[in-house]
Amino acid sequence: MASGGDLALTILGFLNEHPMHGYELKSRLAALTGHLRPVSDGALYPAIARLEAKGLVERHEEAGAAAARRQVLTLTEAGREELLRRLRDPADLDISDQTRFFALLTFLSALPDPADQVKVLSRRLAFLEAPASFFYEDGRPVRARDEPDPYRRGMLLIARASSRAEKEWLRQRIAELNVPQ
Repeated sequence: MASGGDLALTILGFLNEHPMHGYELKSRLAALTGHLRPVSDGALYPAIARLEAKGLVERHEEAGAAAARRQVLTLTEAGREELLRRLRDPADLDISDQTRFFALLTFLSALPDPADQVKVLSRRLAFLEAPASFFYEDGRPVRARDEPDPYRRGMLLIARASSRAEKEWLRQRIAELNVPQ
């Protein structure tokens, strides 16, 4: 989570679930995407401080398990509103980048209106349905069957299978959300 946008979103999202101390928050972040984008203390604690300065997060002390007191982070009402705003209207990069989209997806249930969830999922589906490739020739996407390099062909085949599975899930979830309650 090198970029501030998805780090802030995940901090707000996890704190929306319940207050937690910095170590617990860091553990939750690492479990979500740490294998892809590790979160260092040098990124996490300044991000928390920025959210705190904006009034989105509050910090208070509680007794720790041992003698030491610990800092507990709590989402403010303004923080919850900001989380919902980010979930309702994600940046284009939050839709197109798979890791950022998965971070967004982690907290999408926090949106109370299914129509708002459908809008986000539909944006992702539209992105995935647009012709694309890792490689282009004469301005056109290279298809796996036309790629002579076995490793590039492998990339294209894996991406196509993953995209196909994701599009199937997105269509199914959108259909479920569109069923009248």
